[in-house]
Amino acid sequence: MAERRRRIARDPLGLRRALSDRLLPGLVAAMALLAALALAGARGADRLADRWQAGAAAAVTVQVPDPTRSRMELALEMLRADSVVARATEVSPERVGELLRPWLGDAPSLILPGVIELRLAAAPEALPRLAERLAEAVPGAELESHGLWVARLSALARSVQGVALAVLALVMGVAVAVVAVATHAGLAARREAIGVLHDLGATDRAIAGRFARRVGLLAGLGALGGAALAVPTLAALSGLAMPLFGGEAPAAGLLAQLPWAMLAALPPVAALIGWGTAQATVRRWLRRLP
Repeated sequence: MAERRRRIARDPLGLRRALSDRLLPGLVAAMALLAALALAGARGADRLADRWQAGAAAAVTVQVPDPTRSRMELALEMLRADSVVARATEVSPERVGELLRPWLGDAPSLILPGVIELRLAAAPEALPRLAERLAEAVPGAELESHGLWVARLSALARSVQGVALAVLALVMGVAVAVVAVATHAGLAARREAIGVLHDLGATDRAIAGRFARRVGLLAGLGALGGAALAVPTLAALSGLAMPLFGGEAPAAGLLAQLPWAMLAALPPVAALIGWGTAQATVRRWLRRLP
C-alpha cells in the first residue's frame, strides 16, 4: 500500500501507463534517423558543390592542334613561365586516346590534339590574358575552362541540398503531429484523473508540465536511439560517397567525417520539440474543459 501511494505521488496522472515508453520513442527514433540522413545529405551536397567549384576555379585544359614536339614544348615553356600558372603537365597521347575512346572508339589514324593540364595560381579572371599570350606563342592553341559543367553540377548539388532540407522540415512537421496525437491519446486515457485534479485546484501549468516532461523524456530517448542507428548507416553511405570527394578513407577516417555535432543535437532538439508540443496540446485541451 505504501509503495502504491509513493507511485501515485510520483505519477498522479498515471502517465507511465497512458504514454507508452515503446510506441512514441520508436516513432521518434525513426524520424530522428531520417532527420540525420537529411542533415548529412545537405551537408554532403554543400561540401561536394564547394569542392567542384574550387576545382573548377583552378583547373584548365589547353588543347594544341597539330601537336608536334616543338609546338608542345613551346606551349609548355610559355605556360610554365607565366605567373598565372602554378603547374603545367602534358597529358600523354595514350591517355588522351583512352579518355576519348568511349566517344570516338578505336581510331588510330585520327590525329588528336595535344592536351596540357593546368593548375592556376591566380584568379580565373586572368585567363583571357593567358589565352591571348598562348595564341600568339602557339597559333591555334586554345584554353578550355570547365566552369560551365561544374556550375551545372554545383547547381545539381545545391538542388539536392534543398531537397534534403525540405525533407528535414517535413520530418519535423511529422514529429510534431505524432507527438500531438500521442499526447491527445494520453489525455483521452487519463481524462477522468485530469478532471479530478483540475477540480481540486491543479493549475493548467502543473498538468501540462507533467505531460510535457514525460513526452519530452520519451522523445529524447527515441531520438538518442535514432542517432545511434544513424552512425553505422552514415558511415556506410560515407564510404560509398568517398570517391566523389577524390579518395578513399579508412574506417577511422569515415567515422571522423560523420556530423557528430548534428547527431549529438538530435536528442535535445527532439526533447524540446516534444516538450513544447505537449505543452501546447495539453493547455489547449484544458481550456476546453467546463
